[in-house]
Amino acid sequence: MQKLGDFKLPQFFNYPPYFTLQPVKDTREKQIQLWKELILDYCRTQKIFVVELEKDLPLFTNPTIERSLTHEAKDAFLSALVSDGRAEWMDKSHRKCLILWHRIQDWAELILRYVRDNGLEDSVMTLEEICLGTESRGTELHGMDRTVLMRALKLLEHKGKLAIFKGTSTDDEGVKFSV
Repeated sequence: MQKLGDFKLPQFFNYPPYFTLQPVKDTREKQIQLWKELILDYCRTQKIFVVELEKDLPLFTNPTIERSLTHEAKDAFLSALVSDGRAEWMDKSHRKCLILWHRIQDWAELILRYVRDNGLEDSVMTLEEICLGTESRGTELHGMDRTVLMRALKLLEHKGKLAIFKGTSTDDEGVKFSV
């Protein structure tokens, strides 16, 4: 089995036609589904939140078979993730894509579970502590993208589970949990 760092690649990764958009509808649908799953799995295990079409993500190239995805193929696969609600374009020109390997509501649930598991109910934490603090090490929250974190926190704020407060700088931003 081929690997990309410590990530195990699926069998189709060594099949050259999967690096070219397939013209037959049924084949293309299968190809898109396989690539969507691969992109989400790779981004989750590598903690990648933003994919830029203009930059080479190692996943989009297989030097063993000398194949790379075209810009059109990358756009098609990422657009399919956007259609599924598993990604969002970050700009109108579709150059940067926010990958949601967990949906925002799932991130919100992970945050609540983290708060409960660590006895942090009714506590105040900075955003830095949530995604980069020692308590979050070893959890999926550690290294979390700030955009995703804020969206999940705003969802929880809307549900009355916390209050977001802003300081004089981004280092001072925090939350008061009330779960």
